[in-house]
Amino acid sequence: MAFDVDMIKKVYSRYDERIAAARQVVNKPLTLSEKILYAHLWDGNATEDYKRGVSYVDFAPDRVAMQDATAQMALLQFMQAGRPKVAVPSTVHCDHLIQAKEGADKDLARAKNESSEVFNFLSSVSNKYGIGFWKPGAGIIHQVVLENYAFPGGMMIGTDSHTVNAGGLGMVAIGVGGADACDVMAGLPWELKFPKLIGVKLTGKLSGWAAAKDVILKVAGILTVKGGTGAIVEYFGEGAESLSCTGKGTICNMGAEIGATTSTFGYDESMERYLRATGRAEVADAANAIKQHLTADAEVYANPEQYFDQLIEINLSELEPSLNGPFTPDLYTPVSRMREEADKNGWPLKVEWGLIGSCTNSSYEDLSRAASIAKQAVDKGLITKAEFGINPGSEQVRFTADRDGLLKTFEDLNATIFTNACGPCIGMWDRVGADKQEKNTIVHSFNRNFAKRADGNPNTYAFVASPELVAAIAISGDLGFNPVTDTLTNNKGEQVKLDPPVGDELPTKGFAVDDPGYQAPAADGSAVVVDVAPTSDRLQLLEPFAAWEGTDLKGLKLLIKAKGKCTTDHISMAGPWLKYRGHLDNISNNMLIGAVNFFNEKTDNVKNQLTGEYGPVPATQRDYKANGIGSIVVGDENYGEGSSREHAAMEPRHLGVRAVLVKSFARIHETNLKKQGMLGLTFADKDDYNKIQENDTIDILGLTEFAPGKPLTLVLHHADGTQEEILANHTYNAQQIEWFKAGGALNIIRKNQAK
Repeated sequence: MAFDVDMIKKVYSRYDERIAAARQVVNKPLTLSEKILYAHLWDGNATEDYKRGVSYVDFAPDRVAMQDATAQMALLQFMQAGRPKVAVPSTVHCDHLIQAKEGADKDLARAKNESSEVFNFLSSVSNKYGIGFWKPGAGIIHQVVLENYAFPGGMMIGTDSHTVNAGGLGMVAIGVGGADACDVMAGLPWELKFPKLIGVKLTGKLSGWAAAKDVILKVAGILTVKGGTGAIVEYFGEGAESLSCTGKGTICNMGAEIGATTSTFGYDESMERYLRATGRAEVADAANAIKQHLTADAEVYANPEQYFDQLIEINLSELEPSLNGPFTPDLYTPVSRMREEADKNGWPLKVEWGLIGSCTNSSYEDLSRAASIAKQAVDKGLITKAEFGINPGSEQVRFTADRDGLLKTFEDLNATIFTNACGPCIGMWDRVGADKQEKNTIVHSFNRNFAKRADGNPNTYAFVASPELVAAIAISGDLGFNPVTDTLTNNKGEQVKLDPPVGDELPTKGFAVDDPGYQAPAADGSAVVVDVAPTSDRLQLLEPFAAWEGTDLKGLKLLIKAKGKCTTDHISMAGPWLKYRGHLDNISNNMLIGAVNFFNEKTDNVKNQLTGEYGPVPATQRDYKANGIGSIVVGDENYGEGSSREHAAMEPRHLGVRAVLVKSFARIHETNLKKQGMLGLTFADKDDYNKIQENDTIDILGLTEFAPGKPLTLVLHHADGTQEEILANHTYNAQQIEWFKAGGALNIIRKNQAK
């Protein structure tokens, strides 16, 4: 469907003037990313050449998207902002609160019953404030956005880290916390440090078993989970133009796994085809009229090393199908080496489940290519060795795939068709036997594979691959199976080989759907009443956080010194905890329960300095809070990587943690801490991490002179009576320091709206 066409045309109408102004101040050819950024400056035409990785800039995004788990907190905050209606087009998508168990019909009915209070809340808030609402079962937010809202050259933010998926349609689309979304919906500018630029030149063309997913798996292997931090990844070249629009979306989607601010592609014929196929011919026509602005200047792509901060080149013709994992999405292994690597590392070769779907790979093209493998298995007499699960990306994709027989093909292999929702990808999977915590292997087409993420079992070895490779490996039941070279034994005892996948970029008969699941908001929502029961354990109205006391912070207890990878899943788990995403106090009972304590190598087991006893992290922190004592969390590299969930920042804030001190932050999490009035600090000397002792009491000095670029001093009071001073850096600018002083950015919004 076509939404907000007038808004899109308005954005396009100012491109000529804004790009001309940007050229004048930058005085060099522009990348696509720079064009979109300069075209969306809050103050209008560019008057300054912003420095990449240095300048903080205010932007005016075109729209906001929220999924149901994060929308709860975002909208609870927006309700405090004092506005009668959102200032920019915004949507809510119910895709996270549906658990995969028995199949779509039963699972969806159960979710609607169990989460009716939350769905009704989101529906009524959307209705009141002019927000488009996509009902449970309508589809996964990022697939629905790609089909209905994304447009070349646009800028959007979304309360999910995989908002970046819309880069597949040439957007600058960025994952944020709910407080950022609240700002934009309230009509305020959105602040971002002007990103660095990483160029990825794609040459050649995919063939055989190689898929678009293999491009980003390769890039993740090169850049690692933090190599894209603070940067936009811009893909270009003949290879980029050969990819489908949804293939581009897959690549951009998993850019979140390298820490990238976002990823994008220049507008081309594949995007035009996708816009027209999804009922947006008017948007395609408008994009065609300014297509010279919707890609980089020719000089940029001719001499990319002069215009990007880093350049990577990948020949698609030489790209091999691969799998990334286990336990991290950047551990890259070509399928030809998987058996060797599995044997060497003790990874279980027997595959228990193959899962296809998620926001990363749930398009019609994805399903059609995987179905071509499934059909071969049926035709060649193969019996699937692993269990099989499918999550279509949207009701439009599901309806069309069902019409065209794709789902029937999967069902012929005894696959379970789950709801058009996230399901196992985010831990919403009631997997039989997971509670036994047995060592096992699964393969999936998702984006993340952190320990315990899919099924709660820390011993599930999860590997990320393309849908077609997932299908082949699930059929074989063998992680080491290489469909390029290996054969399988069919039900007649014959050796058969799977042919390379084939599929349709777009359905040849066109997309079709009876009910896409969209609910338009009321034209006038002033009479709509949003009720939150005070006795509810799912929803809780927010109370403003307290402002800074105006003094240095002294006597802080060390709550936990986290060791190694500490993602937002470790800080605030998803899965069964999703039901509390709208109740800050209840969900705070999962705070940091997945983080590994440096001092005893255990999770959810820290020393309470008041009692000397060990216990759960949340209970220990609640004891400190009850006694009026603040605390500090210490972490390792890339702290807070993964999901955009701001609960990972709000829970410590709510329970009385005053500062988070780490070796380095993931971008979104650092911003979320700032927005909530927390101190996010980094070791000036990373080796000082080793000076933090279990019984430390810590002072943070210099806050009365808190200023951009000026380090703070931390005094470590050790239990033996000695003390050490260390320096902590920060990236707070003047405005962000005001957030800290006010007790959070929302307090400033509320104060300004009240004037």
